[in-house]
Amino acid sequence: MRLYGLKTCDTCRKALKSLPNAEFFDVRAEGVPKSVLSQAFETFGKALLNTRSTTWRDLDETQRARPPLELLVDHPTLMKRPLIENEGALFLGWTEETRKGLGIA
Repeated sequence: MRLYGLKTCDTCRKALKSLPNAEFFDVRAEGVPKSVLSQAFETFGKALLNTRSTTWRDLDETQRARPPLELLVDHPTLMKRPLIENEGALFLGWTEETRKGLGIA
C-alpha cells in the first residue's frame, strides 16, 4: 500500500496512523509517478485537483486554464490528499468511503 500526501498535512497524518504498513511518499519532495497520476486522473477526474489550496490561489488565470494533469505534474501539491494506492485500487481523501474500501472501521 502506498500513500501519497504531504508530511505536514493533518489528514495525511491521520491516514498514516491508521495505516501503519503504508509506504509514504511526500508529493512535495518526491512528486507522484506519472503512471499513478494518470490512473488517478482517469479515476477521479477534476476531483483530483484541489482548487481550495494555497498553491491554486497563487496561480494566475493562464496557469489555471492549463490541463489538470499538466498542472498536477508541475505542482503536485495541487492534488487532493491523501491518494492511496492499494492492490491496484485508488482512493482519494480520508473519507468513510475510503476507510471502508480499505477495510478499516
